[in-house]
Amino acid sequence: MSQGDLIFTFDKVLAKCPAQIVGSLDSTDGSWLWGWANPSIPESLQVDSWRVREYGQQHQIARLTSAEWLCTEEEAWQMAALACKLCEAQGVYRGPAGTAFVFITFGNVVVSPGTRSPVPTSR
Repeated sequence: MSQGDLIFTFDKVLAKCPAQIVGSLDSTDGSWLWGWANPSIPESLQVDSWRVREYGQQHQIARLTSAEWLCTEEEAWQMAALACKLCEAQGVYRGPAGTAFVFITFGNVVVSPGTRSPVPTSR
């Protein structure tokens, strides 16, 4: 997380791209927390979530401006998809974080030779 990159390794290929944390869905209580409202996320990784918040303010959409709210997984994907569209990201990744799922937008992917790792990792 400190570098702001999402890194995947597949066999001998490494895929790396800049990442932004949109928000997280807590699977135990079904709550969504925006990246901009999460103090554990560095400010440099909150940029896309702030852009969504600004859009919500401009269009008076409460879910985009409320820090936390009850949410289904489908709605979490909708929030991530909106962030992807508004921020012109290349896509969205959902990664595990304890009992939560973190929704991450990512930019241009750079592919290069790497080492074999069976599990996707993020930083």
